[in-house]
Amino acid sequence: MTAAGDEAAIGEAPEPGDGRAVAERRLHPVTPLRRAWAPVALLAGWAAHDPGQAQEQLTRLTTAWLLAGLAALVAAGAVYGVLSWWFTYFAVTDTELRIRTGLFFRRTAHIRLERLQAVDVTRPLLARLAGVAKLKLDVIGTAKKDELAFLGEDEARALRAELLARAAGFAPATAREAGEAPARELVRVPARVIAVSLLLIGATWGSLAAALVVPSLLWLATHSLWTVLATALPLLGGAVTGSVKRFVGAYDWTVSESPDGLRIDRGLLDRTHETVPPGRVQAVRIVEPLLWRRHGWVRVGLDVAGSSNSVLLPVAPREVADSLVARVLPGVTVPAAADLLPVPRRARWCAPVRRRGYGIAVTDTVFAARHGLLRRRLALVPHAKVQSVRLTQGPWQRLWKVADVHVDTGANKTVTAGLRDAGEAAGLLRSQAERSRTGRRGARPDRWMT
Repeated sequence: MTAAGDEAAIGEAPEPGDGRAVAERRLHPVTPLRRAWAPVALLAGWAAHDPGQAQEQLTRLTTAWLLAGLAALVAAGAVYGVLSWWFTYFAVTDTELRIRTGLFFRRTAHIRLERLQAVDVTRPLLARLAGVAKLKLDVIGTAKKDELAFLGEDEARALRAELLARAAGFAPATAREAGEAPARELVRVPARVIAVSLLLIGATWGSLAAALVVPSLLWLATHSLWTVLATALPLLGGAVTGSVKRFVGAYDWTVSESPDGLRIDRGLLDRTHETVPPGRVQAVRIVEPLLWRRHGWVRVGLDVAGSSNSVLLPVAPREVADSLVARVLPGVTVPAAADLLPVPRRARWCAPVRRRGYGIAVTDTVFAARHGLLRRRLALVPHAKVQSVRLTQGPWQRLWKVADVHVDTGANKTVTAGLRDAGEAAGLLRSQAERSRTGRRGARPDRWMT
């Protein structure tokens, strides 16, 4: 299926400020199928809410009436889908993406291009078969993503490239001609490594243990086979489906480098094309589960303000992860375990066991803090991304002269250096505030492809 005709203008809206007209476009003609199921879902919801009444009403109807009702329902769904598609438009101006939706209640979204955090292309399985894709937009200050579903695959990629170019400050004519920036593959995670890594995490074994232990205890208490089966099957199914879902979502995970950031392509059934915005990563988190250490594997997560991009690599060797972190945070080197300063010995009275996992390192470019024993977590915050620094000290901590230092980032997340010496924590508070001020002066601009 092609996207012929997708870009045809259906109307013109005035451009605010200069009186110029902007061509509005509709979504792909296959879009009505996405909304046609709404009446069917409404009827199914009523039947699930009151199954007895639904069954009683169905028994009163003859076969002819059932067929007629089904035909009417399908027709109503088709009409609703077509009308929803007909009243949905979008347009790209010099400064914003404008989306108008709504059949009964009209909604117009004005998305400022300079506030775009990410523009992702997703292709669910059925959409891939139809040759269409969904465009998702992460915008600063909004919790919910706006989206354009569906566009032809070629049009979706072209529109994404145009939006990113305009967000970077390109002129409209230049942005349309720029096309999608070339990309160079950096890392491709093998499917075998993903599968093995999922088998070596505590959540998988915890779910399997629950699926074995809980039914056994129920059998000893009730000796009821049906009770055991009713409990064991959902628990076992949850353990298996959870791991399968993570595997399918991370399948063929590929990270590529391009002028508009690091691109992430992933997914077995639903393919997702995401971009990590350059200069807008607030923190990097490196996670090292206990059973991964024998293989030297880690997971790399991201804190990006206003964006749902939270994973850079689901699993990778430590040296590969460190090289990617250096690309996400230029000039930052991941500190080795030997470079992390431990907490003072008297901190054992506050956290006898957990204190062994604590450590910090402060360099000219980054604030790093680690915690966790079985599951080590190392957080890296560039000084330029620190929004505020806080020191907290409870009564028991005051007795042993230790304190916690909290570093807040622009992604509404906090990195904590726990159980530091009180004098060290006070000095760290002052020095980190100064590093943040000087770091912001020399920070790279938070713009695409700049």
